[in-house]
Amino acid sequence: MGYNNIILEKEGRVAKITLNRPSAMNSLNLDTLNEMADALIDIEGDAETRVVILTGNGRAFCAGADLAFIKTVIKNPIKMDEFLHRWKRVFSMIEDMPLPVIGAINGFALAGGLELAMVCDILIASEEARIGDQHANYGLIPGGGGTQRLPRKIPFNKAKELVLTGAWLSPQEAEKLGLVNRVVPPDKLQDEAMGMAKQLAEKSPVASKTIKWLMNKGIQLDLDSALELEIGAALTHFHTEDVKEGLRAFLEKRKPEFKGK
Repeated sequence: MGYNNIILEKEGRVAKITLNRPSAMNSLNLDTLNEMADALIDIEGDAETRVVILTGNGRAFCAGADLAFIKTVIKNPIKMDEFLHRWKRVFSMIEDMPLPVIGAINGFALAGGLELAMVCDILIASEEARIGDQHANYGLIPGGGGTQRLPRKIPFNKAKELVLTGAWLSPQEAEKLGLVNRVVPPDKLQDEAMGMAKQLAEKSPVASKTIKWLMNKGIQLDLDSALELEIGAALTHFHTEDVKEGLRAFLEKRKPEFKGK
């Protein structure tokens, strides 16, 4: 399938989606969201792929919604509702994807770009990245998860400050808050993301899928309910072929070869 606004590449067990609208700072319009959805469906249907990298081309990871596009639909409540719900659906596809998703933040991740980063599982940021929510600076409010996901990622009052003030974070500040996992020089970003992806690709796909699901769902529950959820998942997981292979490999003192079953 051909894409106009993104690039989809596959290398071994790793798929990479690159937002490719550098002249628009990789901002998101409806066409871009639709292409992202198509790419995610392609990746999830590929049994060889075990990890996804999401990044941007140019000086931005993603600058949020394409305001030029927004101007064409803002006076049409039906089209605006369609856009926001498509945004929610695509971001949920990333968040709920049964594969680990690494966000490689190459530059600006602002407003909706921050919202996009937050649906990734692991974030690696360039030293040149700038991260923040810009909505308040222009009289806007988040519509893609900013007010809901950010306080689930960092301390509540700090999340309020960032959304209310529209302030930016340096990548080092974001790392201290736990919003990003690590910060690397710009010329090392893609190699670092690929190295992490290859490390994750060696793990059991069944285990990775279940761990991601448990952590995403469990954080929304009270602790006792979440622990029960984990026990139920563990009891089911014990019957998988990957568990049997892992135990055999441990006893035989060799590296396991997981089949994802």
